[in-house]
Amino acid sequence: MDMQFGLGHVWQQGDWVIRLVAIILLTMSVATWVVIVLKAITLHRLRAQARAVDSFWHSQDFAEGLNKLGPADNNPFYLLALQGREATTHILHLDGEPRRQLHDSLDVSEWVTRSLRNAIDDVTTRLQAGLVILASVGSTAPFIGLFGTVWGIYHALLGIGMAGSATIDKVAGPIGEALIMTALGLVVAIPAVLGYNALVRGNKSLLHKLNRFAHDLHAYFVTGARVGEEGVPSNAKVRPIKQA
Repeated sequence: MDMQFGLGHVWQQGDWVIRLVAIILLTMSVATWVVIVLKAITLHRLRAQARAVDSFWHSQDFAEGLNKLGPADNNPFYLLALQGREATTHILHLDGEPRRQLHDSLDVSEWVTRSLRNAIDDVTTRLQAGLVILASVGSTAPFIGLFGTVWGIYHALLGIGMAGSATIDKVAGPIGEALIMTALGLVVAIPAVLGYNALVRGNKSLLHKLNRFAHDLHAYFVTGARVGEEGVPSNAKVRPIKQA
Protein backbone atom coordinates (compact mmCIF):
# COMPACT_ATOMS: atom_id res chain seq x y z
CA MET A 1 0.00 0.00 0.00
CA ASP A 2 1.48 3.36 -1.07
CA MET A 3 0.87 6.13 1.47
CA GLN A 4 2.21 9.65 1.17
CA PHE A 5 2.99 11.86 4.11
CA GLY A 6 4.72 15.17 4.68
CA LEU A 7 4.10 18.86 4.23
CA GLY A 8 3.72 18.57 0.47
CA HIS A 9 1.02 15.97 0.81
CA VAL A 10 -0.76 18.03 3.47
CA TRP A 11 -0.73 21.03 1.14
CA GLN A 12 -2.03 19.02 -1.80
CA GLN A 13 -4.77 17.26 0.15
CA GLY A 14 -5.77 20.17 2.38
CA ASP A 15 -8.58 22.57 1.61
CA TRP A 16 -8.31 26.37 1.54
CA VAL A 17 -8.47 26.62 5.34
CA ILE A 18 -5.46 24.35 5.83
CA ARG A 19 -3.53 26.20 3.16
CA LEU A 20 -4.42 29.55 4.69
CA VAL A 21 -3.22 28.38 8.11
CA ALA A 22 0.04 27.17 6.56
CA ILE A 23 0.58 30.51 4.82
CA ILE A 24 -0.10 32.42 8.04
CA LEU A 25 2.38 30.28 9.98
CA LEU A 26 4.99 30.68 7.25
CA THR A 27 4.52 34.46 7.29
CA MET A 28 4.84 34.50 11.08
CA SER A 29 8.02 32.45 10.91
CA VAL A 30 9.63 34.74 8.34
CA ALA A 31 8.65 37.85 10.33
CA THR A 32 10.02 36.29 13.52
CA TRP A 33 13.43 35.54 12.09
CA VAL A 34 13.68 38.91 10.35
CA VAL A 35 13.00 40.71 13.65
CA ILE A 36 15.38 38.48 15.62
CA VAL A 37 18.26 38.94 13.15
CA LEU A 38 17.80 42.70 12.77
CA LYS A 39 17.42 43.34 16.50
CA ALA A 40 20.39 41.10 17.30
CA ILE A 41 22.56 43.07 14.86
CA THR A 42 21.37 46.33 16.41
CA LEU A 43 22.14 45.13 19.95
CA HIS A 44 25.60 43.99 18.90
CA ARG A 45 26.31 47.43 17.45
CA LEU A 46 24.98 49.25 20.52
CA ARG A 47 27.07 47.11 22.86
CA ALA A 48 30.16 48.06 20.89
CA GLN A 49 29.20 51.72 21.24
CA ALA A 50 28.67 51.28 24.99
CA ARG A 51 32.28 50.18 25.38
CA ALA A 52 33.40 53.65 24.24
CA VAL A 53 31.88 55.34 27.31
CA ASP A 54 35.02 54.86 29.43
CA SER A 55 37.09 56.51 26.71
CA PHE A 56 34.67 59.44 26.77
CA TRP A 57 35.40 60.14 30.43
CA HIS A 58 39.15 60.05 29.87
CA SER A 59 38.99 62.71 27.15
CA GLN A 60 40.64 66.10 27.49
CA ASP A 61 37.49 68.00 26.56
CA PHE A 62 33.88 67.40 25.59
CA ALA A 63 34.47 67.59 21.84
CA GLU A 64 37.14 64.92 22.03
CA GLY A 65 34.80 62.80 24.16
CA LEU A 66 32.07 63.00 21.54
CA ASN A 67 34.52 61.84 18.88
CA LYS A 68 35.49 58.86 21.00
CA LEU A 69 31.84 57.83 21.35
CA GLY A 70 31.77 57.12 17.63
CA PRO A 71 29.56 58.28 14.77
CA ALA A 72 26.41 60.18 15.66
CA ASP A 73 24.16 58.06 13.45
CA ASN A 74 22.03 55.70 15.57
CA ASN A 75 24.39 56.12 18.52
CA PRO A 76 22.29 56.64 21.67
CA PHE A 77 25.33 57.44 23.83
CA TYR A 78 26.46 60.17 21.45
CA LEU A 79 22.94 61.58 21.22
CA LEU A 80 22.54 61.45 25.01
CA ALA A 81 25.73 63.45 25.56
CA LEU A 82 24.77 65.91 22.86
CA GLN A 83 21.28 66.34 24.31
CA GLY A 84 22.71 67.01 27.76
CA ARG A 85 25.12 69.60 26.44
CA GLU A 86 22.44 71.39 24.43
CA ALA A 87 20.07 71.41 27.41
CA THR A 88 22.75 72.81 29.71
CA THR A 89 23.81 75.40 27.16
CA HIS A 90 20.24 76.55 26.71
CA ILE A 91 19.22 76.71 30.37
CA LEU A 92 22.39 78.64 31.29
CA HIS A 93 21.90 80.93 28.26
CA LEU A 94 25.35 80.16 26.97
CA ASP A 95 23.89 80.20 23.48
CA GLY A 96 23.07 83.92 23.76
CA GLU A 97 19.29 83.42 23.87
CA PRO A 98 17.48 85.81 26.26
CA ARG A 99 15.47 84.42 29.18
CA ARG A 100 11.99 84.47 27.72
CA GLN A 101 10.62 80.89 27.81
CA LEU A 102 8.59 79.14 30.50
CA HIS A 103 11.11 76.35 31.05
CA ASP A 104 13.74 78.94 31.88
CA SER A 105 12.23 79.05 35.37
CA LEU A 106 13.50 75.50 36.01
CA ASP A 107 16.85 75.00 37.67
CA VAL A 108 19.75 73.42 35.80
CA SER A 109 19.47 70.03 37.49
CA GLU A 110 15.78 69.64 36.78
CA TRP A 111 16.05 70.77 33.17
CA VAL A 112 19.05 68.52 32.38
CA THR A 113 17.32 65.56 34.06
CA ARG A 114 14.21 66.13 31.99
CA SER A 115 16.17 66.41 28.74
CA LEU A 116 18.23 63.28 29.40
CA ARG A 117 15.12 61.33 30.41
CA ASN A 118 13.36 62.33 27.18
CA ALA A 119 16.36 61.13 25.18
CA ILE A 120 16.40 57.78 27.01
CA ASP A 121 12.65 57.38 26.44
CA ASP A 122 13.20 57.86 22.70
CA VAL A 123 15.93 55.20 22.70
CA THR A 124 13.71 52.83 24.69
CA THR A 125 10.93 53.21 22.15
CA ARG A 126 13.29 52.34 19.31
CA LEU A 127 14.69 49.34 21.17
CA GLN A 128 11.21 47.95 21.79
CA ALA A 129 10.15 48.31 18.16
CA GLY A 130 9.46 44.88 16.69
CA LEU A 131 9.20 43.05 20.01
CA VAL A 132 5.42 43.16 19.81
CA ILE A 133 5.69 40.99 16.69
CA LEU A 134 7.63 38.33 18.58
CA ALA A 135 5.22 38.47 21.52
CA SER A 136 2.20 38.14 19.22
CA VAL A 137 3.70 35.25 17.26
CA GLY A 138 4.79 33.42 20.41
CA SER A 139 1.34 33.65 21.95
CA THR A 140 -0.84 32.98 18.89
CA ALA A 141 1.11 30.59 16.64
CA PRO A 142 0.39 27.45 18.75
CA PHE A 143 -3.33 28.18 18.67
CA ILE A 144 -3.32 28.83 14.94
CA GLY A 145 -1.56 25.50 14.42
CA LEU A 146 -4.03 23.81 16.76
CA PHE A 147 -6.91 25.25 14.76
CA GLY A 148 -5.41 23.74 11.61
CA THR A 149 -5.12 20.40 13.39
CA VAL A 150 -8.73 20.44 14.57
CA TRP A 151 -9.93 21.40 11.11
CA GLY A 152 -7.82 18.68 9.50
CA ILE A 153 -8.99 15.98 11.93
CA TYR A 154 -12.59 17.01 11.37
CA HIS A 155 -12.31 16.56 7.62
CA ALA A 156 -10.28 13.38 8.04
CA LEU A 157 -13.02 11.86 10.20
CA LEU A 158 -15.65 12.91 7.68
CA GLY A 159 -13.70 11.18 4.93
CA ILE A 160 -13.29 8.03 7.02
CA GLY A 161 -16.99 8.03 7.81
CA MET A 162 -17.96 8.37 4.17
CA ALA A 163 -15.57 5.57 3.22
CA GLY A 164 -17.16 3.34 5.84
CA SER A 165 -13.79 2.06 7.03
CA ALA A 166 -12.06 2.88 10.32
CA THR A 167 -9.02 0.62 10.22
CA ILE A 168 -5.73 1.87 11.59
CA ASP A 169 -4.23 2.40 8.15
CA LYS A 170 -7.18 4.58 7.18
CA VAL A 171 -7.05 6.63 10.41
CA ALA A 172 -3.30 7.04 10.96
CA GLY A 173 -2.53 8.86 7.71
CA PRO A 174 -5.16 11.64 7.81
CA ILE A 175 -4.86 12.19 11.57
CA GLY A 176 -1.06 12.26 11.44
CA GLU A 177 -1.12 14.81 8.65
CA ALA A 178 -3.53 16.97 10.63
CA LEU A 179 -1.23 16.89 13.66
CA ILE A 180 1.54 18.34 11.51
CA MET A 181 -0.22 21.70 11.82
CA THR A 182 0.22 21.64 15.60
CA ALA A 183 3.90 20.87 15.17
CA LEU A 184 4.24 23.76 12.72
CA GLY A 185 2.62 26.10 15.23
CA LEU A 186 5.15 25.09 17.88
CA VAL A 187 8.06 25.39 15.45
CA VAL A 188 7.00 28.98 14.75
CA ALA A 189 6.21 29.92 18.36
CA ILE A 190 9.29 28.56 20.17
CA PRO A 191 11.90 30.74 18.35
CA ALA A 192 9.64 33.77 18.80
CA VAL A 193 9.42 33.24 22.57
CA LEU A 194 13.14 32.54 22.98
CA GLY A 195 14.07 35.47 20.77
CA TYR A 196 11.73 37.79 22.66
CA ASN A 197 13.21 36.84 26.03
CA ALA A 198 16.79 37.20 24.77
CA LEU A 199 16.12 40.61 23.21
CA VAL A 200 14.33 41.89 26.32
CA ARG A 201 17.33 40.90 28.45
CA GLY A 202 19.68 42.58 25.98
CA ASN A 203 17.59 45.76 25.96
CA LYS A 204 17.52 45.88 29.77
CA SER A 205 21.29 45.57 29.91
CA LEU A 206 21.77 48.34 27.36
CA LEU A 207 19.24 50.64 29.06
CA HIS A 208 21.06 50.10 32.35
CA LYS A 209 24.27 51.35 30.73
CA LEU A 210 22.41 54.30 29.20
CA ASN A 211 20.88 55.27 32.53
CA ARG A 212 24.26 55.05 34.25
CA PHE A 213 25.82 57.20 31.52
CA ALA A 214 22.96 59.69 31.85
CA HIS A 215 23.50 59.84 35.61
CA ASP A 216 27.19 60.63 35.10
CA LEU A 217 26.34 63.21 32.44
CA HIS A 218 23.85 64.87 34.76
CA ALA A 219 26.48 65.17 37.48
CA TYR A 220 29.00 66.49 34.99
CA PHE A 221 26.73 69.16 33.53
CA VAL A 222 25.42 70.27 36.91
CA THR A 223 28.57 70.04 39.06
CA GLY A 224 31.35 69.80 36.48
CA ALA A 225 32.48 66.35 37.65
CA ARG A 226 31.46 62.78 37.03
CA VAL A 227 29.94 60.93 39.99
CA GLY A 228 32.13 58.02 41.11
CA GLU A 229 31.10 54.57 42.24
CA GLU A 230 30.49 55.73 45.82
CA GLY A 231 28.43 58.74 44.81
CA VAL A 232 31.29 61.26 45.07
CA PRO A 233 32.89 63.23 42.25
CA SER A 234 35.43 61.24 40.26
CA ASN A 235 38.77 62.49 39.05
CA ALA A 236 38.09 60.93 35.64
CA LYS A 237 36.20 63.75 33.99
CA VAL A 238 36.17 65.90 30.92
CA ARG A 239 36.78 69.59 31.09
CA PRO A 240 33.92 72.03 31.80
CA ILE A 241 31.41 72.62 29.05
CA LYS A 242 32.58 76.12 28.33
CA GLN A 243 35.85 74.65 27.03
CA ALA A 244 34.10 72.21 24.63
